[in-house]
Amino acid sequence: QVQLVESGGGLVQAGGSLRLSCAASGSIFSIKAMGWYRQAPGKQRELVATITSGGGTNYADSVKGRFTVSRDNAKNTVYLQMNSLKPEDTAVYYCDALVILNIMVPTPMHYWGQGTQVTVSS
Repeated sequence: QVQLVESGGGLVQAGGSLRLSCAASGSIFSIKAMGWYRQAPGKQRELVATITSGGGTNYADSVKGRFTVSRDNAKNTVYLQMNSLKPEDTAVYYCDALVILNIMVPTPMHYWGQGTQVTVSS
């Protein structure tokens, strides 16, 4: 019903930058919030940043001041600008969307992208 397609991952040296994108498509009435999570090998998935439809943002302490989340509501797309990357940012990054499918079913549901690898070399 809903597909999230991520792009923009890759290999970068420490101190470099990457920009991730995630576009949602399918049977969507509205998207309450979108965001990014990451999972490093051997670790649990953790929140990186989220943004609501109204533009409210939330960041993990580890990325504050380095990462910026933004959103294009018209395109159902969320972005993550990552600057000053560190080796500890290496992980698979997953896009998440909290979606209302239709007005008759107002309870929002979580959908996930397939993940994109970000590798930061020292």
